Amino acid sequence: MRIAFLVAPEGVEQIELTDPWQAAKDAGHEPVLVSTKQGKIQAFDHLDKADTFPVDEVVGETAPDSFGGLVLPGGVANPDFLRMDDKAVAFVRDFFEQGRPVAAICHAPWTLVEADVVRGRELTSWPSLRTDIRNAGGTWVDKQVKVCDHGAGKLVTSRKPDDLKAFCETFLEVFAEEAG
Repeated sequence: MRIAFLVAPEGVEQIELTDPWQAAKDAGHEPVLVSTKQGKIQAFDHLDKADTFPVDEVVGETAPDSFGGLVLPGGVANPDFLRMDDKAVAFVRDFFEQGRPVAAICHAPWTLVEADVVRGRELTSWPSLRTDIRNAGGTWVDKQVKVCDHGAGKLVTSRKPDDLKAFCETFLEVFAEEAG
């Protein structure tokens, strides 16, 4: 399965990109780094610059239906940049409209809020997003990993880097089920 990893040109939490990426690769999937601009993205280790990674495809030039699933890594700045980009928001919304599985960790649900896809869903995130999720019509829960199958396509969410092992195992299981 081709899996889109959508990130902004800077601000993604590196471990929330690299751990799920490696897990997808190890499971035989093709992870694809999608961003809003060509070139490289700048990852962060909390607030410190970390490594850079080459962009494979650009939002607006690639179609969501060319992917079996979507992973949204966190980082505080990453989803904030993405939710201000209309093409990135539309890209995310398309996965839900097509019923394709989506996985989001930490601050990444901010992009889901902007895409207006949390209404009626139960999800988790970094705790500071709970009010935003509730205001967008979602139900916030404090769990290591949460799978929600309300509506078209399943949504897998986790709270923070400490949840990465469970997040990776769960999104890979869900994506495999959805690929059928």
